[in-house]
Order: sequence, then structure tokens, then C-alpha cells
Amino acid sequence: NFGEPLIYLLGLGLGLGHLVGEVGGLPYLVFLASGVVASSAMTTVSFEGMYSVFTRMVPQKTYDAMMATPMDVDDIILGEVIWAALKGVISAAAILLVAAFLGAVPGGVMALWALPVVFLMGLAFAGPAIMMSAIAGSYDFFNYYFVLVVTPMFMLSGVFFPLDSFPPALQVVVQFLPLTHAVEVIRPLIVGQPVAQLGLHLLVLAGFAAVSFYGAVAMVRRRLWV
Repeated sequence: NFGEPLIYLLGLGLGLGHLVGEVGGLPYLVFLASGVVASSAMTTVSFEGMYSVFTRMVPQKTYDAMMATPMDVDDIILGEVIWAALKGVISAAAILLVAAFLGAVPGGVMALWALPVVFLMGLAFAGPAIMMSAIAGSYDFFNYYFVLVVTPMFMLSGVFFPLDSFPPALQVVVQFLPLTHAVEVIRPLIVGQPVAQLGLHLLVLAGFAAVSFYGAVAMVRRRLWV
């Protein structure tokens, strides 16, 4: 999960950046780095919430063993979403470190505030991923989620180009994507600028996290029949 965003950062940021120049008033490497920090965390969290959770829930029967203790499904899923979000933070921190080495973090220490935002974003993405693992029959099922959800979000949420380059109707649609709100917060923090509508963006991410958590609990509970 670390290799792919690193390739985007180096290949597109350094290579294409020389041709593109500035995007949204920022050097393209700086613009791209902030988006890749968010998207790498999304990919890491989604992978953990699907492949790893499915492995523990189905082949290994780890959940069955855990349910033999006083733990409930709520406790298990809470642990899963927190762990997935923490892995997202680790991934984002690694990309942020590389970006800083490349001079793409002009915000300096202020950029570290992006990591708590990544954690909240991770909570928002962990729930839907676990919901997919609750209905999956095999690992192949997860390809649909990556192709139909993760990849479009990756391309449409302001990672590679500013949102105002979209037609007005599409600009409205992308506001319903959690990655859009994560990028809108993380990019100014990495650049060292004030975050516009910070409360709204955080509220949207928190809403996604809460709704998807309870959805994941319900779906996993149904699969385990407890």
C-alpha cells in the first residue's frame, strides 16, 4: 500500500510537475502530495477493513472465538475501525515524511495536524470496508468495491486536480464523497494555510464514521447470527 502512492508522488509530482507548473496556486508537487497523503490512507484503511477483517472473520474464525468471551460485536468492530484508522495514519505519516524530504510540505510543523484528520478519515472509511467484508463470499468480491468506490473517489476528490475544474453539477456530487472533505482539510494544513469551513468538513467525516460504524456492527452481527 505504500509503494503505489510513492510512485504517484515521485512519478507525477516530480515528472509531470515540471510540465504542469502550478495548480490552484501551488506547485504541482505540493498540490499532489497533500492529496496523496489522504488517498494513501484511504487505500490502507479500505484494504485493512476488507481483506484483513474478512480473514479474521471467515477463514480464521477469530470472531467466533472472541464471541465466546464477554465481548460483543460492538467491541470487536470498534477495535477493528480504530486499528484500521491507525494503520491509515501510519501510511499517511510515511508519505508525509517522503513529501517533506522532497520539499513538498511548506507548512512545516503545522502539517502534523493533518494526522489527526487522517485518523478521523480512517474511521469514516473503515466502516464501509467492514460492511463489504460482512457480505463478501470470497476475497474476489472486494475488487468490486475498489473499482466502483475507491478508484472513482481517488480520481474525483481533488487528489490530482482542483475541484473547480469540474462541471458545476459534478462539483456538487463530489461534496458527498468523504475523501473530498479529507483533502479539503489536509491540503491547507500541509501548505500552512487556514482551513476554510473546517467544522463542516470534520462534521461530514464524523457523520460518515458514525453511520458506517453502526452499519458495520449490524451487518457483521447478522453474518455471525448473534
